[in-house]
Amino acid sequence: MNIFQPELTDSILEEAIGGRRIAPSEALKLLNSADWLKLIAAAREIRKHKNDPSVVTYTMFRIIGIRNRKNDPSVVTYTMFRIINYTTFCDINCSFCSYHEPIGSPAGVVLSVEEIVQKMHAAVALGANQMFLQGGVNPGIPFDYYVDVVRTIKAVFGPHLHIRAFSPSEILGMERLTGMPLRKVVQELKNAGVDSVPGAGAEILSDRMRAFLSPRKLSVSDWVRVMQTCHEEGLPGSANIVFGSQETAEEIIEHLRIVRELQDRTGGFLAFIPWTFQKQTDRFYVRSVSAIEYLKVLAICRIFIDNISHIEASIMVLGRDTGSLALHAGADDISSVVIEENVLTSHGPGTEEKACEFIRESGFHPRKRDLLYKLIPAN
Repeated sequence: MNIFQPELTDSILEEAIGGRRIAPSEALKLLNSADWLKLIAAAREIRKHKNDPSVVTYTMFRIIGIRNRKNDPSVVTYTMFRIINYTTFCDINCSFCSYHEPIGSPAGVVLSVEEIVQKMHAAVALGANQMFLQGGVNPGIPFDYYVDVVRTIKAVFGPHLHIRAFSPSEILGMERLTGMPLRKVVQELKNAGVDSVPGAGAEILSDRMRAFLSPRKLSVSDWVRVMQTCHEEGLPGSANIVFGSQETAEEIIEHLRIVRELQDRTGGFLAFIPWTFQKQTDRFYVRSVSAIEYLKVLAICRIFIDNISHIEASIMVLGRDTGSLALHAGADDISSVVIEENVLTSHGPGTEEKACEFIRESGFHPRKRDLLYKLIPAN
């Protein structure tokens, strides 16, 4: 009996491995009908090719010293950074988020600059000289606060400390608050010391789904506008997709198409991270996503998004077992160690030693990198 039966989608996978860019319609066929084992096998082969050390490619970000790092395929990278949520106040009121406080709530918090500095002192002592600064969209915070926080962190810790800060939702809020053009807002943040930006707030880039997330959520076109402006002003970063609710297969592929086309224009995404919704409230439907479904989506991300070098497996959300399999299904980074995650329940390694141990147990060699994907020399 021949258990390796040919399927209609095999030719798509073979051509993708050969380097042909697949169309959204083909990606949808893969998601709907391809054998998931064949999908992850193809994604693994593409990962190996993208990490061939004999191939080096440059993006528009070579002007600020960023290179698409080509790496030994047996290597999986990790990083270490502290998340600082500077405010819990938020007027977006996302239905899936239990962390935010409504404007005016006595339980809401805005950290002082001094408190943020103290948190980073503690992080640096643990070996995390990178900061991920993010909070709610709080119209009560003046724009000078954001600039002052970033400048103070750079002044205290030096220019080498990397600051990844402010989601598209927050930056759009600053545009509305100040009345300044978006580009001017981004330039002011960069001049203050912001080094890169997260692609947070994307979730699913479908205006239908965004109506479920929050009627006040920034639109798909606004998310693209903010990210493109950041990239054009020299602030690279990451992008993600969050699934596991009422999204359709078509909406998943449309999300990937939007990201891929934006990357074609800017080259500013250094990595892409697929992860799943966590149940936080009763206002937002979250379904159970099996390991097979997650790995299938991750593999399609690696196959379809041919212009982003790295796919991260968020061990913090996935946990060790699925995370380990993800490294054999197209991912080449574990997106950890994360210090002080308040919004999500973290299942990731809490120390650098545990991150390295996890990578080795998954069958790879660990290497530390920074938020710009530059490898950090071993001590």
